[in-house]
Amino acid sequence: MDIVRVPDLLRDFSSFFTGNGHQVYLVGGAVRDMFLGKEADDWDVATDADPERVTALFKRVIPTGIEHGTVTIPFRGRMIECTTFRTEQGYSDGRRPDSVAYAATIEEDLSRRDFTMNAIAVSLPDGHVIDPFGGRADIRAGIIRTVGVASERFAEDGLRPLRGVRFASQLGFSFEHETLSAIPAAIPVTAKVARERVREEISKILLSPVPSTGLRFMEATGLLELVLPELQRCKGVDQKGMHRFDVFDHLLATCDACPRDSLELRLAGLLHDIGKPEVRSVDAAGNYTFYGHETASARIVTEILTRLRYPLKTMHLVEHLVRQHMFHYESHWTDAAIRRFIVRVEPEHIEALFALRRADSTGITGFAPDPSALAQFSERIQAIMDAEHAFSLKDLAVNGRDLIEAGIPAGPTTGKILNELFETVLDDPSLNVKARLMEIARELVKTRYS
Repeated sequence: MDIVRVPDLLRDFSSFFTGNGHQVYLVGGAVRDMFLGKEADDWDVATDADPERVTALFKRVIPTGIEHGTVTIPFRGRMIECTTFRTEQGYSDGRRPDSVAYAATIEEDLSRRDFTMNAIAVSLPDGHVIDPFGGRADIRAGIIRTVGVASERFAEDGLRPLRGVRFASQLGFSFEHETLSAIPAAIPVTAKVARERVREEISKILLSPVPSTGLRFMEATGLLELVLPELQRCKGVDQKGMHRFDVFDHLLATCDACPRDSLELRLAGLLHDIGKPEVRSVDAAGNYTFYGHETASARIVTEILTRLRYPLKTMHLVEHLVRQHMFHYESHWTDAAIRRFIVRVEPEHIEALFALRRADSTGITGFAPDPSALAQFSERIQAIMDAEHAFSLKDLAVNGRDLIEAGIPAGPTTGKILNELFETVLDDPSLNVKARLMEIARELVKTRYS
């Protein structure tokens, strides 16, 4: 029997169970990661002790899912999720079991799990490996395979097909044939899953090393049509010109090229041209045009991220990056033009916008752009930023109260004058002096607002 090394903290933790006549096993992702040679982020355990007994063994236990036999145990700075051996029956909502019964053995418990790589247990504290479904062999082979009959596992839980795709994307694994073939028939079950859970899986796919791996599995199985039909419609939409790829492949390549540490950028990369099928036309020369696609794409981004219930902060940033991604800098731009660019894209988002542009360029040609491509523009922006010019109304040397105290009536006129003063300062930053701006404001009242 194979044995693995058990961390000292887990040995100490397990003594609360074994010292009272109970079995306890490390299960789930931590075991999978162990055989992948990775550090486990968190620990889940399974035991033959029921939740009431577990509660009696520790000073503090949190009943996080006690109806399903699960509690969370704070232990020396760790939060360890503990579930009683169980079997499940009935999945009428396509996600949660209708009934849960406690099981007698760890093997019975493992038999209810989704994929073989997640159905391995390690006995605590001795480290004996229990692997009744060949999970270690599948990990070594890079194979995603369900425990038992794939169609039955997916019919039980509609999130499992998406989880499988996510694991493929995160780990670079392939699907066993029967497992992959069972996904299309499970689409109606996946359609029942809460949008928040779908969003979590999509986000994890996008933050994986190569998101296109998972996205292509989604496209091949029908999951993409269910979850992101707007992206599915981009397949086969040719672009020609500088583009090597159709819109679908371009979006996937751009997403892959975006920095992995930013979900917002990965979303923007995937969706920045999502409106192209809607606006595509053919000009007199027979070339495809996509005028205004950034505006259409920004609108569709809002629809998609609202549907998937992404936080407003995420939605607004992705929509903003998509709306602004079609900038075209030329060296003859005046400093005033650059200041207006900074105001339009917002200073705090310039770095992200440039990262999206570099990824977009990669998605056009298939090759990373010259690192110096945006160097001059970036240097000019930085020089203007360092000069601490006014980039919003709050940076003006005057405010609404100043105008009112000077006798300018409060109301819409005040706001209009402030906006005109801001435009004036964008053209000539040296005018951002209170006395000078008040002179200009009085003149505006006389000539335009009297």
